[in-house]
Amino acid sequence: MDRCVVLVDAGYLLGAAASLLAGEPTRSRITVDHTALIQALRERAEGDTECALLRIYWFDGAPDRVPQPEHRRLRVMPRVTVRLGALTRSEGRWAQKGVDAAMHAELTELARNRACSDIVLVTGDGDLLPGLMSAKEHGVAVHLWAVQAADGDYNQSEDLVAEADERRVLDRTWITRAVRAKDLSGVCAPQPEPRPEIAAILAAPLPESAKNGGAPASSAPPAEHTTADGERAPEDAAAERTAEEAPPQRTESTGVPTPKDLAGLGRPPHGPAHTQPATSAGATLRWSSDKGWIERASTGGEAPEIAALPMLAQLTTAEQRWADREEDITAVSGDPFEVGQVFARRWIARLSSQSHLHHLSGEYPRIPHRIDGELLRYAARFGLLAHKDDQIDEHDRYAIRAGFWREVDALTATERSPAAE
Repeated sequence: MDRCVVLVDAGYLLGAAASLLAGEPTRSRITVDHTALIQALRERAEGDTECALLRIYWFDGAPDRVPQPEHRRLRVMPRVTVRLGALTRSEGRWAQKGVDAAMHAELTELARNRACSDIVLVTGDGDLLPGLMSAKEHGVAVHLWAVQAADGDYNQSEDLVAEADERRVLDRTWITRAVRAKDLSGVCAPQPEPRPEIAAILAAPLPESAKNGGAPASSAPPAEHTTADGERAPEDAAAERTAEEAPPQRTESTGVPTPKDLAGLGRPPHGPAHTQPATSAGATLRWSSDKGWIERASTGGEAPEIAALPMLAQLTTAEQRWADREEDITAVSGDPFEVGQVFARRWIARLSSQSHLHHLSGEYPRIPHRIDGELLRYAARFGLLAHKDDQIDEHDRYAIRAGFWREVDALTATERSPAAE
């Protein structure tokens, strides 16, 4: 049969592309237009082999072999079949398991069944050498494609290179048709001018670790805090202790604002006992969800109108749910900031009363508990739990909530009065 098949080791292709474009083989450093990439692979394969394409097999790893958003998008494309191996952690590093074995099995089966005349291998793994040799013995021409190496040298097994019938290098010009290096100069780069409170959140340094309400580390130099009598005092020495030695964090002693502390910045106080929290300008923002919720529960929980805010699931019809799923698969990249924006946009668009939106906006920067939980569960669908021990890390949670508030802010900016000093 004069047809060609392409077998793609996604770990090799995208890892090598990341090394070439971003300087390190980390796929999170690049963005991929999978539609353009598949089209480019098809055109190049048909041009090189002078045969019509039968199919592109995309081999990749995934935690527990659960398809990630990119895999769901790929497997609904025409002429694309996705095969998943496991993604496991060993000695602090993530590694694919079973991908090379699956590629070997597919390679030998295609050749044995004479399903094609030419096979294109996009890989660098020497473990595929026996499969490559078996395919040649069955009369199949094997084309080996490499991604241009960042250091100009080979990034493939020398034995594979020696045994392949044809070899081609996918250079930087070809790669950049579908792959771009991410601009990591800012985590949440501002777009329109936000209100002052949102600007403060987006400008605040991210905590390095604040899981379970722990104190985040900060790279900022030690700051001085103003005491109640107006004198300046040096930072509490307890901030430099280890996590085991340090006492429980207290906002009033460190000046690090929590969402609860900041909740009253843009709205009037609830009662005579209310006082605005004193926060230092350079403080690191803490998303202390667990501890903060316990404190709120002990003081009576959320106001009735806030607790009664509808969740997105309650506002979504069956038809909308199908449309949302289609959009998630085909249009939403899974970037944490974008995920927060998409969730907020859907929630706001489906509200039956704009009073709900005003109640939500008044709670800034704390997202009501039920809605916040639903937001994080939605984010988990995009693989944001992957590689993080079933938890969304602090950096991603920050970006998810910042994206949520960015969307809310954009839709309420024209109706909002200036924030209180």
